[in-house]
Amino acid sequence: MNILMISPGYPSQMPAFAEALAATGARVFGIGDQPESSLPDRARRAVTAHLQVRDLWDEGSVIGRVMDEMRKNGVRFHRIECLWEPGMGLAARLREALGVPGLGYSATEGFRDKEVMKRRLDAAGLRTPRHAVARTKDEIRRFAGPIGFPLIVKPIAGAGATDTYRINSKEELESVLPRLGHVESVSVEEFIEGDEFTFDTICAGGRILFENVAWYRTKPIEERKHQWVSPSCICLRDLDVPELAGGRKLGRQVLDALGFRDGFTHMEWFRKADGEVVFGEIAARPAGANLVDAMNFASEVDLFRGWAEAVTHGRWTQPFERKYNAAVVGKRAAGNGRIRAIRGLEKTLRELGPAIAAVRMPAIGAPAGNWRRGSPSDGFVFVRHPDFETCVELADRVARDIEILAG
Repeated sequence: MNILMISPGYPSQMPAFAEALAATGARVFGIGDQPESSLPDRARRAVTAHLQVRDLWDEGSVIGRVMDEMRKNGVRFHRIECLWEPGMGLAARLREALGVPGLGYSATEGFRDKEVMKRRLDAAGLRTPRHAVARTKDEIRRFAGPIGFPLIVKPIAGAGATDTYRINSKEELESVLPRLGHVESVSVEEFIEGDEFTFDTICAGGRILFENVAWYRTKPIEERKHQWVSPSCICLRDLDVPELAGGRKLGRQVLDALGFRDGFTHMEWFRKADGEVVFGEIAARPAGANLVDAMNFASEVDLFRGWAEAVTHGRWTQPFERKYNAAVVGKRAAGNGRIRAIRGLEKTLRELGPAIAAVRMPAIGAPAGNWRRGSPSDGFVFVRHPDFETCVELADRVARDIEILAG
């Protein structure tokens, strides 16, 4: 099987997905705006060939280059894969141009355009927040009235909580509007108060082969307010508790309504205090912020391999058992500039012992990330434990006792 993979070297987890595809026996052909020589080692070893293009977002030019290379080398692609949010539209256009199965452009819009997404789910009778799309400041003001405060304003196409704001009043709305000048269109929607969860799946042929539910202990929108926050998310061991039943049912209904068939999905949903379940949003890609690794640690499974087998062979072969609740805790640098010290790490690792699944800390001297612009945390610590409350306590210890300092 020949697979064209968009951006096999970036973001950071893409080389692992490229490597997993190659391990299934597929020939992986990469395409990106970087030369093959600059790919991370894992990606460079995984690809059979790599096509460098000048501008990865010039869809017409990229499609033309790919078709030229196919004719020149006599290669036919069986699948086109992209697990990076900005490249989803390009992947869809390539599938349509080359006659390759998978999500076309219209279907992809249901996972990229938040307004299209919600309209399609509204038509299927699923509960979404009240919403409208706005392209001007006056439209945002006009839609805010019927929706009511508090409300959320966020980009129509985007990932994570970048340029997303909770707005509690007309005065706050006016203070936020100047910050949205660079965003082409936004979704204005009802703010849902409740616990926020994920519903993550790997599918093949429309069948769910793997699923995960994670709890955002720190809501993504809250993470953007304070630098000192250590964002944490816990992959839950027991998915059969009644509190999760509505969200899991909603997740399956969403996949059916949007016609998803093969690959990874990452959905976010809310459970209100009265038990009502409300859809948040969904993407046809894996979760970011190292949540895939947390899922792996929870079940001692390899989801990179699981995804690759699903899209190449339509199957899941790994035995797995949810043994743990697994938390990923992000650690942001205090201060700006470059990393100058990491405090409390050795003591915490010594005291928590086998409950630490993995640690990823920045090098001393590395530049600190810009948390205000939605950059990932500078470091990550993974903890796990069979008991949920104990896992929560472990995550709190990491958040409290480890510091990354910059300056």
